[in-house]
Amino acid sequence: VRHRQPMLSLENAFSETEAREFEARLQRFLRSTEDFHYVVEPKMDGCAVELVYEQGRFTVGSTRGDGINGENVTQNLKTIHTIPLGLLSESAPVPELLEVRGEVYMDLEEFKQFNEERLAKGEAAFANPRNAAAGSVRQLDSRITKSRPLSLFAYGIGRMEGMQLTNHWETLHFLKELGFNISEHIELCGSAVDVAQYYVKVLGMREELPYEIDGIVIKVNDYQVQSILGEVS
Repeated sequence: VRHRQPMLSLENAFSETEAREFEARLQRFLRSTEDFHYVVEPKMDGCAVELVYEQGRFTVGSTRGDGINGENVTQNLKTIHTIPLGLLSESAPVPELLEVRGEVYMDLEEFKQFNEERLAKGEAAFANPRNAAAGSVRQLDSRITKSRPLSLFAYGIGRMEGMQLTNHWETLHFLKELGFNISEHIELCGSAVDVAQYYVKVLGMREELPYEIDGIVIKVNDYQVQSILGEVS
């Protein structure tokens, strides 16, 4: 499956200084000293997928692959109970075309039980939930995928036709209205300082989360600003 819009990898920042430098680069590029609003959320450690909905119906599901082409895993994704097969919205018309991007993952407790069951059958245990989720999504037999405790968090969109959204915060809440699970820990931050405080908070609750994360994701909220800035991989 060729993605209409590339599923790009994320640029990394390993310190608060690098996060502040990111904001400074944005300000230089836009010739502005204004603070930006950012949407921040935990970075799920699972398997990235894209779900294509046409006229509200789930038609094609694929892995991220190399970012341009992904593997067709439609039948497998249809077995995951947190992926809607049809979309309904009370506040707005359902888009004619909607590409939803999300992360398939395994809850830690369910992963532990899943591994114990495999060992009891004499099968090899998975090293971590990420490998288990990715291996499950790419099974040749969708009945195997269905038997595994998989869930999905939606974190964004690719192409959308038939309606328009102006920012990422609005998009995440629209996805929730359509029936997708989104992170309960998303926040809107007004500066890199706020982002740093959010990072400390997530770091403090990391061990209590029911799933694995490998950082936080920081996105400029305003789509018009995003389009001016462009994208890097």
